[in-house]
Amino acid sequence: MSVLVNKDSKIIVQGFTGSEGTFHAGQMIQYGTNVVGGVTPGKGGQTHLDKPVFNTVQEAVEKAGADVTIIFVPPAFAADAIMEAADAGIKVIIAITEGIPVADMVKAADYIKNKDCRLVGPNCPGVITPGEAKVGIMPGFVFKKGKVGIVSKSGTLTYEASDQVVKQGYGISTAIGIGGDPIIGTTTKEAVELFMNDPETEAIVMIGEIGGQLEADAAKWIKENGNKKPVIGFIAGETAPAGRTMGHAGAIVGGSEDTAQAKKKIMRECGIHVVDSPAEIGKKVAEVLSK
Repeated sequence: MSVLVNKDSKIIVQGFTGSEGTFHAGQMIQYGTNVVGGVTPGKGGQTHLDKPVFNTVQEAVEKAGADVTIIFVPPAFAADAIMEAADAGIKVIIAITEGIPVADMVKAADYIKNKDCRLVGPNCPGVITPGEAKVGIMPGFVFKKGKVGIVSKSGTLTYEASDQVVKQGYGISTAIGIGGDPIIGTTTKEAVELFMNDPETEAIVMIGEIGGQLEADAAKWIKENGNKKPVIGFIAGETAPAGRTMGHAGAIVGGSEDTAQAKKKIMRECGIHVVDSPAEIGKKVAEVLSK
């Protein structure tokens, strides 16, 4: 049992023949991910990277049995791509695209909420279950199989945390980059819940950032649900000036609870092992798991 993706996932790439889609699909295939084809409207019937190209997601579901998609579609069309995937019955939709207009995401998020699917992203690095499936843009070699789940708003810190955990002699069950946009599919709380319910995950690394309520919501849920597994937490952006949007569109401090200090306080109160520097994540994981 893994979280979201595994060796049996049948993965398609929307925006398959574009430059981003081509490059990252190639890396995913090289990693050993089960990519069964891709979608580029108007290019159906062709092959690309030795995989079939379909005109629609529906066709990819019918002909290749696709159940997971990764989206490398330009921002103006990406919300439509998400809705198309949900309509076609795709179970896990991973949207990498950065810069999707917020109004489009409002519409897409509302459209898919009653569908039987889970959206990860947009503006995220994707999901990796080491040794089984890499559905995203992360450097696969950093991740080794193990028992630590990672949920992160930051792509770079996902890789950094994984590297540290591996260097401490542990490994990763699954890493989920949830993305840094104001409107995203899977929240920190939902990702933590997936890991809490996953028998292969023994500890969780939760990396957040300034802005929004996601980390506070997750921390409160962890406390209310008995904190069954240790959670190691870090909040990025402590030195960011108040009121300034940083690299992520969602990383803007709106209220007193949005600051790094406030989030860390709430997390500590809820029993999370909070570190003050990303350099301490691996050591803290080792310390908690060796008890």
